[in-house]
Amino acid sequence: MKQSYRQGVEVLVSWVEDIKEKNGSSAAALYILKDNQVVMEHYSGKHSHQKHARYVQADSQFNVASARKSYLALAISFAIYDKYIHSLDDPISRYMPELDSNLVMGVTIRHLVTHSHGLDVDEHGHWFREFEAGTDWAYRNTGVDIMAELIHRIYGKGFPQLLEERVFSEIGLKETGWRTSADEKLVNIIGEVDEPPLSGLGTSNDGKEKNLFVSPREFALWGQLHLERGRVNGKQVVPAEVIEICTSVQNEEYRNASLPDNGLFWYVQGNPRIKSELGERVPRGSYQILGVTGPTLLVIPSLNVVVAKMYNKRYNYGGKNYLYYLREFSNKVSDIFC
Repeated sequence: MKQSYRQGVEVLVSWVEDIKEKNGSSAAALYILKDNQVVMEHYSGKHSHQKHARYVQADSQFNVASARKSYLALAISFAIYDKYIHSLDDPISRYMPELDSNLVMGVTIRHLVTHSHGLDVDEHGHWFREFEAGTDWAYRNTGVDIMAELIHRIYGKGFPQLLEERVFSEIGLKETGWRTSADEKLVNIIGEVDEPPLSGLGTSNDGKEKNLFVSPREFALWGQLHLERGRVNGKQVVPAEVIEICTSVQNEEYRNASLPDNGLFWYVQGNPRIKSELGERVPRGSYQILGVTGPTLLVIPSLNVVVAKMYNKRYNYGGKNYLYYLREFSNKVSDIFC
Protein backbone atom coordinates (compact mmCIF):
# COMPACT_ATOMS: atom_id res chain seq x y z
CA MET A 1 0.00 0.00 0.00
CA LYS A 2 1.34 3.46 -0.92
CA GLN A 3 2.41 5.57 2.03
CA SER A 4 0.35 8.48 0.64
CA TYR A 5 -2.91 6.82 1.63
CA ARG A 6 -1.89 4.14 4.13
CA GLN A 7 -2.85 6.21 7.14
CA GLY A 8 -6.19 7.21 5.61
CA VAL A 9 -7.13 3.60 4.89
CA GLU A 10 -6.28 2.61 8.46
CA VAL A 11 -8.51 5.43 9.73
CA LEU A 12 -11.29 4.14 7.48
CA VAL A 13 -10.95 0.66 9.00
CA SER A 14 -11.27 2.21 12.47
CA TRP A 15 -14.37 4.09 11.33
CA VAL A 16 -15.93 0.86 10.01
CA GLU A 17 -15.21 -0.89 13.32
CA ASP A 18 -16.62 2.00 15.33
CA ILE A 19 -19.90 1.89 13.39
CA LYS A 20 -20.02 -1.90 13.84
CA GLU A 21 -19.85 -1.52 17.61
CA LYS A 22 -22.27 1.42 17.80
CA ASN A 23 -24.95 -0.35 15.77
CA GLY A 24 -24.60 -3.86 17.17
CA SER A 25 -23.47 -5.62 14.03
CA SER A 26 -21.72 -8.90 14.75
CA ALA A 27 -19.78 -8.79 11.46
CA ALA A 28 -17.97 -6.29 9.30
CA ALA A 29 -15.73 -6.32 6.26
CA LEU A 30 -13.95 -3.75 4.11
CA TYR A 31 -12.44 -4.51 0.71
CA ILE A 32 -10.77 -1.74 -1.31
CA LEU A 33 -9.49 -1.82 -4.88
CA LYS A 34 -7.29 0.95 -6.24
CA ASP A 35 -6.03 0.71 -9.84
CA ASN A 36 -7.50 -2.82 -9.88
CA GLN A 37 -5.22 -3.87 -7.02
CA VAL A 38 -6.32 -4.85 -3.51
CA VAL A 39 -5.14 -2.18 -1.05
CA MET A 40 -7.22 -3.27 1.95
CA GLU A 41 -8.87 -6.54 2.93
CA HIS A 42 -10.37 -6.39 6.42
CA TYR A 43 -12.65 -8.92 8.14
CA SER A 44 -14.04 -8.59 11.64
CA GLY A 45 -16.39 -10.36 14.04
CA LYS A 46 -18.62 -13.39 13.69
CA HIS A 47 -21.57 -14.45 11.54
CA SER A 48 -23.88 -13.76 14.49
CA HIS A 49 -23.71 -12.89 18.19
CA GLN A 50 -24.14 -16.54 19.11
CA LYS A 51 -21.28 -18.07 21.05
CA HIS A 52 -20.17 -20.65 18.50
CA ALA A 53 -20.81 -18.58 15.37
CA ARG A 54 -18.24 -18.76 12.58
CA TYR A 55 -15.68 -15.98 12.36
CA VAL A 56 -15.90 -13.69 9.34
CA GLN A 57 -13.46 -14.81 6.66
CA ALA A 58 -12.65 -13.95 3.06
CA ASP A 59 -15.29 -16.41 1.82
CA SER A 60 -18.05 -15.18 4.16
CA GLN A 61 -21.10 -14.14 2.18
CA PHE A 62 -23.27 -11.26 3.41
CA ASN A 63 -26.92 -10.66 2.58
CA VAL A 64 -26.72 -7.44 0.57
CA ALA A 65 -30.45 -6.62 0.84
CA SER A 66 -31.36 -3.70 -1.43
CA ALA A 67 -27.92 -3.62 -3.04
CA ARG A 68 -29.37 -6.41 -5.18
CA LYS A 69 -30.97 -3.57 -7.16
CA SER A 70 -27.64 -3.01 -8.91
CA TYR A 71 -27.85 -6.55 -10.29
CA LEU A 72 -31.40 -6.02 -11.50
CA ALA A 73 -30.21 -2.74 -13.02
CA LEU A 74 -27.72 -4.53 -15.23
CA ALA A 75 -30.44 -6.90 -16.45
CA ILE A 76 -32.69 -3.94 -17.28
CA SER A 77 -29.82 -2.31 -19.15
CA PHE A 78 -29.30 -5.53 -21.10
CA ALA A 79 -33.00 -5.46 -22.06
CA ILE A 80 -32.57 -1.95 -23.45
CA TYR A 81 -29.38 -2.95 -25.28
CA ASP A 82 -31.11 -6.05 -26.68
CA LYS A 83 -34.01 -3.82 -27.79
CA TYR A 84 -36.62 -5.68 -25.77
CA ILE A 85 -37.21 -2.32 -24.08
CA HIS A 86 -37.35 0.43 -26.70
CA SER A 87 -36.66 3.35 -24.41
CA LEU A 88 -36.49 4.36 -20.75
CA ASP A 89 -39.28 6.78 -21.61
CA ASP A 90 -41.71 4.04 -22.61
CA PRO A 91 -44.78 3.91 -20.36
CA ILE A 92 -44.83 0.78 -18.24
CA SER A 93 -48.39 0.15 -19.47
CA ARG A 94 -46.91 -0.66 -22.89
CA TYR A 95 -45.28 -3.76 -21.41
CA MET A 96 -47.68 -4.57 -18.56
CA PRO A 97 -51.16 -3.58 -19.76
CA GLU A 98 -52.82 -5.37 -16.85
CA LEU A 99 -51.68 -2.67 -14.41
CA ASP A 100 -54.34 -0.21 -13.26
CA SER A 101 -54.31 2.36 -16.06
CA ASN A 102 -55.34 5.24 -13.82
CA LEU A 103 -52.72 4.40 -11.21
CA VAL A 104 -49.78 4.05 -13.61
CA MET A 105 -50.80 6.81 -16.01
CA GLY A 106 -47.67 8.75 -16.94
CA VAL A 107 -45.32 6.28 -15.23
CA THR A 108 -42.38 5.33 -17.43
CA ILE A 109 -39.57 2.85 -17.01
CA ARG A 110 -37.30 5.83 -16.31
CA HIS A 111 -39.47 6.72 -13.34
CA LEU A 112 -39.47 3.14 -12.04
CA VAL A 113 -35.68 2.79 -12.07
CA THR A 114 -34.95 6.20 -10.53
CA HIS A 115 -37.38 6.02 -7.57
CA SER A 116 -39.45 8.85 -9.08
CA HIS A 117 -42.58 6.82 -9.96
CA GLY A 118 -44.64 7.86 -6.94
CA LEU A 119 -46.19 4.42 -6.40
CA ASP A 120 -46.38 2.66 -3.05
CA VAL A 121 -48.26 -0.17 -1.33
CA ASP A 122 -50.21 0.14 1.92
CA GLU A 123 -50.33 -2.35 4.78
CA HIS A 124 -53.21 -4.17 3.08
CA GLY A 125 -51.28 -4.68 -0.15
CA HIS A 126 -53.18 -1.99 -2.07
CA TRP A 127 -51.25 0.24 -4.43
CA PHE A 128 -51.63 4.00 -4.21
CA ARG A 129 -49.98 7.10 -5.64
CA GLU A 130 -47.87 9.42 -3.45
CA PHE A 131 -47.06 12.03 -6.11
CA GLU A 132 -47.15 12.58 -9.86
CA ALA A 133 -44.46 10.56 -11.63
CA GLY A 134 -41.24 12.48 -12.24
CA THR A 135 -42.01 15.34 -9.87
CA ASP A 136 -40.54 13.95 -6.67
CA TRP A 137 -38.38 11.12 -5.28
CA ALA A 138 -39.17 8.38 -2.76
CA TYR A 139 -37.27 5.17 -2.07
CA ARG A 140 -39.91 2.48 -2.59
CA ASN A 141 -39.67 -1.18 -3.67
CA THR A 142 -42.71 -1.00 -5.95
CA GLY A 143 -40.58 -0.03 -8.94
CA VAL A 144 -38.14 -2.84 -8.18
CA ASP A 145 -40.92 -5.42 -8.04
CA ILE A 146 -42.41 -4.24 -11.33
CA MET A 147 -39.07 -4.28 -13.14
CA ALA A 148 -38.08 -7.71 -11.80
CA GLU A 149 -41.35 -9.09 -13.17
CA LEU A 150 -40.86 -7.32 -16.49
CA ILE A 151 -37.39 -8.79 -17.00
CA HIS A 152 -38.77 -12.25 -16.22
CA ARG A 153 -41.42 -11.78 -18.92
CA ILE A 154 -38.98 -10.43 -21.47
CA TYR A 155 -36.38 -13.18 -21.15
CA GLY A 156 -38.54 -16.02 -19.85
CA LYS A 157 -36.28 -16.36 -16.83
CA GLY A 158 -35.44 -14.48 -13.64
CA PHE A 159 -32.76 -11.82 -13.85
CA PRO A 160 -30.33 -13.88 -11.66
CA GLN A 161 -30.33 -16.64 -14.29
CA LEU A 162 -29.79 -14.08 -17.04
CA LEU A 163 -26.81 -12.64 -15.16
CA GLU A 164 -25.42 -16.11 -14.41
CA GLU A 165 -25.38 -16.90 -18.12
CA ARG A 166 -24.07 -13.57 -19.37
CA VAL A 167 -21.85 -12.32 -16.55
CA PHE A 168 -21.27 -14.50 -13.49
CA SER A 169 -20.10 -17.57 -15.40
CA GLU A 170 -17.90 -15.40 -17.61
CA ILE A 171 -15.98 -13.81 -14.73
CA GLY A 172 -16.05 -16.77 -12.35
CA LEU A 173 -18.36 -15.54 -9.59
CA LYS A 174 -18.88 -18.41 -7.13
CA GLU A 175 -19.61 -16.46 -3.92
CA THR A 176 -22.56 -14.53 -5.33
CA GLY A 177 -26.06 -15.97 -5.43
CA TRP A 178 -29.69 -15.98 -4.31
CA ARG A 179 -29.50 -18.54 -1.53
CA THR A 180 -32.31 -20.90 -0.53
CA SER A 181 -30.46 -23.37 1.71
CA ALA A 182 -28.18 -23.00 4.73
CA ASP A 183 -24.42 -22.91 4.35
CA GLU A 184 -21.68 -22.17 6.90
CA LYS A 185 -20.36 -19.37 4.66
CA LEU A 186 -23.58 -17.34 4.88
CA VAL A 187 -23.56 -14.50 7.41
CA ASN A 188 -26.70 -14.16 9.53
CA ILE A 189 -28.81 -11.01 9.64
CA ILE A 190 -28.92 -9.36 13.06
CA GLY A 191 -31.89 -7.59 14.58
CA GLU A 192 -31.46 -6.51 18.17
CA VAL A 193 -28.54 -8.07 20.04
CA ASP A 194 -30.79 -10.22 22.24
CA GLU A 195 -32.90 -11.49 19.31
CA PRO A 196 -32.19 -14.76 17.48
CA PRO A 197 -30.35 -14.11 14.19
CA LEU A 198 -32.17 -14.42 10.87
CA SER A 199 -30.91 -16.61 8.04
CA GLY A 200 -31.84 -14.23 5.21
CA LEU A 201 -32.60 -17.24 3.02
CA GLY A 202 -35.35 -17.20 0.43
CA THR A 203 -37.68 -19.74 -1.07
CA SER A 204 -36.62 -19.06 -4.65
CA ASN A 205 -33.56 -17.91 -6.60
CA ASP A 206 -35.58 -15.99 -9.22
CA GLY A 207 -34.54 -12.60 -7.82
CA LYS A 208 -37.91 -11.61 -6.41
CA GLU A 209 -36.78 -12.07 -2.82
CA LYS A 210 -34.07 -10.32 -0.80
CA ASN A 211 -31.85 -13.40 -0.51
CA LEU A 212 -28.78 -12.33 -2.47
CA PHE A 213 -25.56 -13.18 -0.62
CA VAL A 214 -22.16 -11.91 -1.80
CA SER A 215 -18.64 -12.11 -0.42
CA PRO A 216 -16.81 -8.79 0.03
CA ARG A 217 -14.27 -9.65 -2.68
CA GLU A 218 -16.96 -10.50 -5.23
CA PHE A 219 -18.97 -7.43 -4.27
CA ALA A 220 -15.86 -5.37 -5.04
CA LEU A 221 -15.37 -7.28 -8.31
CA TRP A 222 -18.96 -6.39 -9.23
CA GLY A 223 -18.03 -2.76 -8.72
CA GLN A 224 -14.80 -3.18 -10.70
CA LEU A 225 -16.77 -4.65 -13.61
CA HIS A 226 -18.75 -1.41 -13.73
CA LEU A 227 -15.71 0.82 -13.26
CA GLU A 228 -13.96 -0.95 -16.17
CA ARG A 229 -17.11 -0.46 -18.27
CA GLY A 230 -17.70 -4.17 -18.65
CA ARG A 231 -14.12 -5.37 -19.13
CA VAL A 232 -12.54 -8.04 -16.93
CA ASN A 233 -8.96 -9.23 -17.48
CA GLY A 234 -8.91 -7.60 -20.89
CA LYS A 235 -12.15 -9.24 -22.05
CA GLN A 236 -15.27 -7.23 -22.82
CA VAL A 237 -17.78 -9.28 -20.82
CA VAL A 238 -20.54 -6.66 -20.80
CA PRO A 239 -20.97 -4.09 -23.58
CA ALA A 240 -19.77 -0.68 -22.42
CA GLU A 241 -23.12 0.83 -23.45
CA VAL A 242 -24.89 -1.45 -20.96
CA ILE A 243 -22.74 -0.15 -18.10
CA GLU A 244 -23.19 3.43 -19.27
CA ILE A 245 -26.98 3.18 -19.08
CA CYS A 246 -26.82 1.86 -15.49
CA THR A 247 -24.37 4.35 -14.08
CA SER A 248 -25.28 7.65 -15.77
CA VAL A 249 -27.77 10.10 -14.28
CA GLN A 250 -31.13 8.99 -15.70
CA ASN A 251 -33.74 10.86 -13.70
CA GLU A 252 -35.53 13.92 -14.96
CA GLU A 253 -34.62 17.29 -13.46
CA TYR A 254 -36.44 17.80 -10.16
CA ARG A 255 -37.87 21.11 -9.01
CA ASN A 256 -36.41 20.30 -5.60
CA ALA A 257 -32.63 20.56 -6.06
CA SER A 258 -31.93 18.61 -2.85
CA LEU A 259 -33.26 15.32 -4.27
CA PRO A 260 -30.67 12.68 -5.23
CA ASP A 261 -29.69 11.75 -8.76
CA ASN A 262 -29.98 8.13 -9.86
CA GLY A 263 -28.85 5.92 -12.67
CA LEU A 264 -30.67 2.58 -12.83
CA PHE A 265 -31.18 2.32 -9.04
CA TRP A 266 -27.56 3.40 -8.39
CA TYR A 267 -27.05 6.75 -6.62
CA VAL A 268 -24.99 8.79 -9.09
CA GLN A 269 -23.02 11.94 -8.39
CA GLY A 270 -24.04 14.72 -10.76
CA ASN A 271 -24.21 17.97 -8.88
CA PRO A 272 -23.91 17.18 -5.15
CA ARG A 273 -27.36 16.81 -3.58
CA ILE A 274 -28.20 17.29 0.10
CA LYS A 275 -30.44 14.20 0.20
CA SER A 276 -28.04 11.99 -1.74
CA GLU A 277 -26.21 9.18 0.02
CA LEU A 278 -23.04 10.35 -1.74
CA GLY A 279 -21.15 13.07 0.09
CA GLU A 280 -20.48 16.49 -1.40
CA ARG A 281 -16.73 15.80 -1.81
CA VAL A 282 -17.26 12.66 -3.91
CA PRO A 283 -16.16 13.30 -7.52
CA ARG A 284 -18.71 13.71 -10.28
CA GLY A 285 -19.50 10.46 -12.08
CA SER A 286 -19.13 8.31 -8.96
CA TYR A 287 -21.94 5.95 -7.97
CA GLN A 288 -23.02 3.90 -4.98
CA ILE A 289 -25.53 1.22 -3.98
CA LEU A 290 -26.37 0.00 -0.49
CA GLY A 291 -28.70 -2.20 1.53
CA VAL A 292 -30.56 -1.98 4.82
CA THR A 293 -28.16 -4.42 6.52
CA GLY A 294 -25.23 -2.12 5.84
CA PRO A 295 -23.51 -3.37 2.66
CA THR A 296 -22.26 -0.48 0.56
CA LEU A 297 -20.56 -0.56 -2.84
CA LEU A 298 -18.91 2.71 -3.83
CA VAL A 299 -17.32 3.20 -7.27
CA ILE A 300 -15.23 6.29 -8.05
CA PRO A 301 -14.09 6.03 -11.70
CA SER A 302 -12.06 9.26 -11.69
CA LEU A 303 -9.90 7.87 -8.86
CA ASN A 304 -9.99 4.26 -10.11
CA VAL A 305 -11.31 3.17 -6.70
CA VAL A 306 -13.88 0.58 -5.65
CA VAL A 307 -14.87 0.07 -2.01
CA ALA A 308 -17.05 -2.75 -0.69
CA LYS A 309 -18.15 -2.34 2.92
CA MET A 310 -20.20 -5.00 4.71
CA TYR A 311 -22.25 -5.24 7.90
CA ASN A 312 -25.06 -7.61 8.95
CA LYS A 313 -27.33 -5.50 11.17
CA ARG A 314 -30.76 -4.42 9.94
CA TYR A 315 -31.20 -0.65 9.90
CA ASN A 316 -27.48 -0.45 10.39
CA TYR A 317 -27.48 3.35 10.28
CA GLY A 318 -31.04 3.69 11.65
CA GLY A 319 -32.60 6.91 12.76
CA LYS A 320 -32.58 10.40 11.35
CA ASN A 321 -28.78 10.59 11.05
CA TYR A 322 -28.37 7.71 8.59
CA LEU A 323 -27.64 10.07 5.67
CA TYR A 324 -24.89 11.73 7.67
CA TYR A 325 -23.05 8.43 8.19
CA LEU A 326 -23.41 7.34 4.58
CA ARG A 327 -22.22 10.68 3.25
CA GLU A 328 -19.35 10.73 5.76
CA PHE A 329 -18.17 7.33 4.56
CA SER A 330 -18.05 8.29 0.89
CA ASN A 331 -16.43 11.63 1.72
CA LYS A 332 -13.73 9.87 3.75
CA VAL A 333 -12.97 7.50 0.87
CA SER A 334 -12.72 10.39 -1.56
CA ASP A 335 -10.44 12.36 0.75
CA ILE A 336 -8.05 9.40 1.06
CA PHE A 337 -7.54 8.85 -2.65
CA CYS A 338 -7.87 12.35 -4.08
